Amino acid sequence: VIVIGVGSMGAAACWYLAQRGQKVLGLEQFDIPHDRGSHAGQTRIIRNAYFEHPDYVPLLQRAYKNWRAFERHTASRFYHQTGMLYFGKGENENIRGIRHAARVHDIAIENWSHDKYESRYPGFHVPRDFDVIFEPDAGFVTPEHAIKMYVADAARKGAVIRPNTKVVSWRKQSRNIEVLTWENLYTCDKLIITAGAWASEMIPDLKAELMVTRQYLAWVAPPDPAPFSLGKFPCWFVEDPTLGTFYGFPVLPAEGFGPPIGLKLAHHHPGAPCNPGDMAEEIPAEEKEKIRRFLKNYLPDAGDALVAVKGCLYTYSPDTHFII
Repeated sequence: VIVIGVGSMGAAACWYLAQRGQKVLGLEQFDIPHDRGSHAGQTRIIRNAYFEHPDYVPLLQRAYKNWRAFERHTASRFYHQTGMLYFGKGENENIRGIRHAARVHDIAIENWSHDKYESRYPGFHVPRDFDVIFEPDAGFVTPEHAIKMYVADAARKGAVIRPNTKVVSWRKQSRNIEVLTWENLYTCDKLIITAGAWASEMIPDLKAELMVTRQYLAWVAPPDPAPFSLGKFPCWFVEDPTLGTFYGFPVLPAEGFGPPIGLKLAHHHPGAPCNPGDMAEEIPAEEKEKIRRFLKNYLPDAGDALVAVKGCLYTYSPDTHFII
């Protein structure tokens, strides 16, 4: 099996295939890991009460089990249970979706009063007409760390992983598949394409169906980081009627996580359409202003001193659901 793209999906695919005794070649056009795609950014939220659709919940429940199994296998930690606070008006589509998924799959969520969240997490300032939901089992995973461990263990099990190796083309022959890189021609019985934002290059038939957008992740330095630190602050999600959806994480310590250090947050909305090869280095001024407005309204004690900004690519299908 050849796997094109060794990011979060591709690295895991290489590992599971190697676990099963398959002969595996993973091809990645950049370093492993890298910050040019969809997996960078130090942390990614994991949650069961998936407002996008209840059909995803069984996949998430399996993912939780698999993270725990991989942690035991590698004696490493990837999943950090912080709990997650959701804020938004009760009629909001995403807030309703969280409750619907929880009902369908009997997921533990808690309806909190404003007094409760204010006493537990006084850093938030949220309108009194917002609903407050807490999901205890939610938290974050560390994508770059996980990718490194998947790749390292897959290699120990016999997989060959080649970073900085760009695939030029592939074609199906009568009995096998040929994959051409800049340097070599490989053949395989089966091909897995986990190319993320580059999927339309590898699967031209999908090009008209996919839209790649540039998103931004920002870190700010609170004047007093202690109340926002890991162990004292949860992951969170806010549905603002005007600004849209924002989400974020606690401040992480340098030890075990590395830079950047600060309160990480992002605006979850369709960004500007882009070519995945053209990653802007500087966050647009209007995006900075949205972040500062959000912080002033909801997390005023966090300040607005930007420490770092990183790009992230979303790949939208026509109905926004994943394609396998």
